[in-house]
Amino acid sequence: MCTHTPHCPPASSPAAEAARVVASHPEQGWSLLCNAVLVFDDTGELLPDGRVIDPHRPLTITA
Repeated sequence: MCTHTPHCPPASSPAAEAARVVASHPEQGWSLLCNAVLVFDDTGELLPDGRVIDPHRPLTITA
């Protein structure tokens, strides 16, 4: 899917979120990356092979 240079990291890479956004739908809360990963506003992801990455926001600690 990635046709530009430098190429985006593949969906299987730990750096997959660094890929370019090719479609953005902020009203629906998601973006499609060049490597076919869907990234959601809650930091969850849907990989091209159907695997789900749970949201990984930093935990907020209140005193």
